[in-house]
Order: sequence, then C-alpha cells, then structure tokens
Amino acid sequence: MARFFAAILVVLVAHGVPAAVAGFRSPESLVRNVYAYYGNGSSDLSNGLPHDSATAQEFFDRSLQAVWVAQRREPYDFFVQSPTWKLGAVTISILRRQFDKTYVAVAFDNHGRPVTLNFILVNGPDGWLIADVESPHDSLQAFLAQYRN
Repeated sequence: MARFFAAILVVLVAHGVPAAVAGFRSPESLVRNVYAYYGNGSSDLSNGLPHDSATAQEFFDRSLQAVWVAQRREPYDFFVQSPTWKLGAVTISILRRQFDKTYVAVAFDNHGRPVTLNFILVNGPDGWLIADVESPHDSLQAFLAQYRN
C-alpha cells in the first residue's frame, strides 16, 4: 500500500502538480504538521523539523524564516524542549483568536516529562504561519537569536 501511494506521489510530482508554498488552512493543521516531524517512523519524519529554506517558508512568518535556516548549535530542539524525543499524544487547543493572530496551546509528554508550549500563529494571504512559540522559560525567537553563529 505504501508503494502505491509513493508511486502516485512520483506521478503527481512528475506531472508538475504544484506544492504548497507557504501556510496552512487552519492553526490546528499547522501545529499537527510541525509535530509530524517528531515521530519514530520513517527517517524523513523522525529528525525534527528541518532547518531548510523550503520548511522555513512553509511553516514560519517572514520574521522567523532567516533565523530558522541560519547555521547554529542549539543545545536542544525547541519544539520538544529536549535534544531527544519520544512523544506521547499531542493535545492542541485554541486559547485566543485576535484579528489575524491565534494563540494555540500545545501539550504532550516527552519521555514521560510534561511539555507545554504556546504557538502564536498569524493568518496571511497564503495561510497560517508561526510568528513565535513560547515555552514557560523562553520564546522561539529569543532561543534562535541566542544560538545564532
């Protein structure tokens, strides 16, 4: 079955079906897609959110795109608050909708340790993107600035 879907994907790509450039249809979809990269299945979806320009354009607001792809040595992955991960169920809840911004709370266990994050998402012409993420101790923008080379 997996080979069938892979073959369909190859055919679609070969015939020029355009890929989404940026953004997601809903805040929940954006967050689900972030954590899809933290599974323990295929290697493409088990190494955390990639730090490449295509991923930056798809997931992040312009204010974060350049710092996301910059080379750096982070002590841990901000989205899981650890250098390693084995995540439990990820719960997503909308905290507040305010004009073009939505605040989304995310909670999960990583190796049995509870983790909570607040995503600040903006709705632009291409869909929902990450403007920032806050942990109880830090924000993604501050974290990336601190570990920039």
